[in-house]
Amino acid sequence: MSRMSEPDIFVVADNIFSPFGKTTAENFSQLKNNISGVKQHNDKMLSPTPFFASLFDKDEVFIDEANNYTKFEQLLIASITDALKDNSIDPKNKKTVLIISSTKGNISLLETEVNSTELQKRISMSTSARLVAEHFGFQNQPVVISNACISGVMAIITGMRMLRMGQYENAVICGADVISKFIVSGFQSFQALSNEICRPFDRSRNGLNLGEGAATVILSTNKKFEGNIKVKGGSISNDANHISGPSRTGEELGHAIKQTMTDAKVSANEIDFISAHGTATVYNDEMEANAIGLAGLQSQPLNSLKGYYGHTLGAAGLIESVISIQSLKENLVISTLGFKELGVTSPVNVCTSPMRINAGNFLKTASGFGGCNAALVIGK
Repeated sequence: MSRMSEPDIFVVADNIFSPFGKTTAENFSQLKNNISGVKQHNDKMLSPTPFFASLFDKDEVFIDEANNYTKFEQLLIASITDALKDNSIDPKNKKTVLIISSTKGNISLLETEVNSTELQKRISMSTSARLVAEHFGFQNQPVVISNACISGVMAIITGMRMLRMGQYENAVICGADVISKFIVSGFQSFQALSNEICRPFDRSRNGLNLGEGAATVILSTNKKFEGNIKVKGGSISNDANHISGPSRTGEELGHAIKQTMTDAKVSANEIDFISAHGTATVYNDEMEANAIGLAGLQSQPLNSLKGYYGHTLGAAGLIESVISIQSLKENLVISTLGFKELGVTSPVNVCTSPMRINAGNFLKTASGFGGCNAALVIGK
């Protein structure tokens, strides 16, 4: 199919299911009021020492038939249920595909269950995807995207590409992750966790906060959604630099951003704001700022939402994209919580307070372990 004949990809509906809101509207309202879900937790089941994160209450139940599903699967089901409400997208339609994004899925079961062949099968992401697909009656085999912290953005790009090819008419894309001892200890071993609410792009940033949550975006090529916000382009690259350390130059993420703008047929001055990955680790923010400069976007307003949600891993790219879609609708860019003074070599224009803006397009970036990078343009 030539680029000329590719269909537009419309955003039909979305949801964010987080510790401080169960709908997109609730979440956006909290962010407008500068309310963060991140606080100090002292849970010996997760960490021997206190740590900062955005977590659901321990005994919180997310759906009615909770006994049949793990916490991870409940989050996926709760988020998809809300996104499917009040629209005509039918999961049972053969033209609808389910895409699930996560970095860890049910890995926490290894901490609580006896290891067995059954458990190995139960923690497989394909098992969770099948259970969620069956819950809603999806007819097609679900697609699982698990590529470190770009998973959420990559899932949207995958959905966009499948719809462009005409393989499907609708894509229901959902990402979720829950925090376990395995995840906390992993980031502690990198000395990557901050002992306060994280400070993306700030001179005194010293690490990230973790977070739990889920988000869903529903895409369609159906012309009846014409006039809706569109997914315009996306691209993925890899640093091939180091398993846990990002590129030293930012060229590879910069390449993905440039490819994305070409794919979306927009120029740098048509990007009205950037939803950055902005983990608040020393190396990620430095690399990302370099990449943004290399793509000629250093003066565009930029935010990171990690101070509100923590790093929600496989849900991050989806949560942050949904908030940015809401920003397009309300012409309001959310501020970067925790940021005071620029602390990256290549200057970027970090939003320090909610910013009224006449926005047509935004760029979403993501980077992750293994050197993976992704970028996405969504616009009116």
